[in-house]
Amino acid sequence: MDGSTDYERMARVARGDAQAFRVLVGRHAQGAQRVGRRILGSDALAEEIVQEAFLRVWTNAPRWRPQAAFRTWLYRIVVNLCLNARRHPADLPLSAAAHPVDPNDAAAALEQRERDRALADAVDALPVRQRAAIVLTYQEGLSNAEAAAVLDASVSGLEALLVRAKRALRAALGGDFV
Repeated sequence: MDGSTDYERMARVARGDAQAFRVLVGRHAQGAQRVGRRILGSDALAEEIVQEAFLRVWTNAPRWRPQAAFRTWLYRIVVNLCLNARRHPADLPLSAAAHPVDPNDAAAALEQRERDRALADAVDALPVRQRAAIVLTYQEGLSNAEAAAVLDASVSGLEALLVRAKRALRAALGGDFV
């Protein structure tokens, strides 16, 4: 576009500017998709969540107030939709099924995938708010203040979630987790 900030784009979206909305989607959809996928463990379901989140951005744009960065507001919508989806799971599409392992992979790659899977399984086993705190801070790189805003928690509340999550991960993974 013209180098506008997300705040300026949202002001345009509030006036019905579809091009400004497309720029926001292009800029933030991948990050929102990563958050959804990491919380839900499903690309297909995360894609639906992100579509719903952007639909809410479009319809609620006139009421948006820049009390936080646009990304923080969007991630909060995504996390809330993910929390709702976890509470009320729907039938997953066939595309959410795991892909078979390629037998030609090297042993080292297999070992790394096993470690990654063990970590992902341990994160998936966390209570949903702890999982969201881990995803937002360690995987998405949000500051504690931003992650706390997304989760509608205080910074100390977020830090408590992180402490409990790390303790649970250490217990689940033994010495493999730092």
